[in-house]
Amino acid sequence: MEKTNFTIDYKAAFDSLNTGVYFVDKNRVITYWNAAAEKITGYQAKDVIGRHCWDNTVVHLDMKGRNLCNDQDCPVLKAIQDKRLVQEEVYIKHAEGFRIPVDSNISCITDEKGVINGAVEIFTDNLAKVEAFQKFEKLKQLVFIDSLTGVGNRRYTEIKVNVKLQKLSKYAWEKDFGLLFVDVDDFKKINDVHGHEAGDRALRMVARTLISNIREHDFIGRWGGEEFIAVISEVDKKALFVIAEKLRSLIQEAEITYGDKKIKLTVSIGATLAKRNESIGDLVNRADGLMYYSKHLEKNCVTIG
Repeated sequence: MEKTNFTIDYKAAFDSLNTGVYFVDKNRVITYWNAAAEKITGYQAKDVIGRHCWDNTVVHLDMKGRNLCNDQDCPVLKAIQDKRLVQEEVYIKHAEGFRIPVDSNISCITDEKGVINGAVEIFTDNLAKVEAFQKFEKLKQLVFIDSLTGVGNRRYTEIKVNVKLQKLSKYAWEKDFGLLFVDVDDFKKINDVHGHEAGDRALRMVARTLISNIREHDFIGRWGGEEFIAVISEVDKKALFVIAEKLRSLIQEAEITYGDKKIKLTVSIGATLAKRNESIGDLVNRADGLMYYSKHLEKNCVTIG
């Protein structure tokens, strides 16, 4: 019987794949690099075989940009030491310097006695998945983000408030949340005196001040025109007033520069806690009414009810 040359057989098989494949020995020296790995990374087999996997070739980064090619985080080393499959979504370095997103699967290689000889990494180009995610993020921004101010638009704000109300009504353990109705004082005068570009700057400044000074789990949306809504989670009436007053004060102390003029702004705020089993219309109208009470008092103040 003719003896099969296994080396030639597996090389031909792996080179026919569209999936990148490379082998390392137990010291993480690259011993094999298939044709698809060459195509995906731009590195030829002769460039990498005999080098360690961390030698400035296919250096792995995680989605946060953290280098994984060290003894603590190396996915190849994890596969060898733990004798397990390691699956990662990572970025590897192309020969021309840019980063490529890949889905990576790494397994240890053992002989018939179970002795570990190294590892194999199989990776596929993930560009299509990343591009699809980026398109989704852009679409989400078009649908849910106010293009002028960068905060949530009215549709997104309605969704956020409705979800909070549903949870509050459905679950007894759900904590109270508050709603702030924020209106820029004398906004028409800004447009009339300084022009609409100045008005747009003013709205962006208010939105930036609001979004920069709430907690991570709170939400800011533009309700319309010069009106904003803040959804403040897990507060009582006293805490809601403190937050509203802080936001009002910060906007009062801010200013925009337009041409050679500095424009000061103030806001009037209506603040209220949501009630169980009430509609979004009832909640927003109550906060809106409290805001108008602030307007009638002296503007640049908070009314809570």
